[in-house]
Amino acid sequence: MTDDAPELRASDADRERVAEVLRDALAEGRLDMTEFEERLDATYSARTYGELAPITRDLPVGTVAEAPRVSMTKEPARDGGWAGRITRAEPSSTWAVAVMSGFQRKGRWTVPGRFNCFAFWGGGEIDLREADFSAGEVVINCVAIMGGMNVVVPPGVEVIVRGIGIMGGFDHSEEGVPGDPGAPRVVVTGFAFWGGVGVERKVTRAERQRLKEERRQEKLERRAARRELHSAAREDAEDAHRRMLDDHRDMLREHRDDRRDLRRENRDRRRHGED
Repeated sequence: MTDDAPELRASDADRERVAEVLRDALAEGRLDMTEFEERLDATYSARTYGELAPITRDLPVGTVAEAPRVSMTKEPARDGGWAGRITRAEPSSTWAVAVMSGFQRKGRWTVPGRFNCFAFWGGGEIDLREADFSAGEVVINCVAIMGGMNVVVPPGVEVIVRGIGIMGGFDHSEEGVPGDPGAPRVVVTGFAFWGGVGVERKVTRAERQRLKEERRQEKLERRAARRELHSAAREDAEDAHRRMLDDHRDMLREHRDDRRDLRRENRDRRRHGED
């Protein structure tokens, strides 16, 4: 099936399934640490099914990265609320490991009730902004040894940090922010030694783009309002100038009429005097 569609883009869940096979192979002695690290790096850098397929081809579960059949029926869209994101569904993955390497969990994936991750001389990113949740409260258990991890949560999610750091630390800056009604709660716990676990709150890329577009539209509206105001002020000034010119012309006309009448009166008096 993969050979029929090697150009299809692989998802984070596909890469994680391959990584699970590699970890099992390492535990069973089928791969040594060097081979495991090389294949794991190739897994997380793979973009298509064609790149994933060779990684596990010589292992007992060699079809894990096969491309699924493409469905012509679209999945139902999210309703946009938190109720639609707490699905109670089977999680996409439950753990991640980075040994002198890195891992990512981001995009559309299902967070388990407890997600365990470990980093040794490496790092990881757990991005929950577009994720679904298998429970109303999820625990992200991070163990960072001379490494670091970063947990990204969307606005509206309550965050509780309970990790312990020795010559390292956990970020508590996002604690104390009340969650939205119905939103999940994220508990970040674990242990950091000569390492750190960061927690930050960010909007999704789509939401950031929407806010950027709103600000751009507001700026255009303000600019249009200023132009309209300046145009109205200019028209008022032009009207005032025209009225002033009209008044001045009327005054000159009256002055000319008065002088003409005066000259006529003088001529009439002179004429009557001569008679």
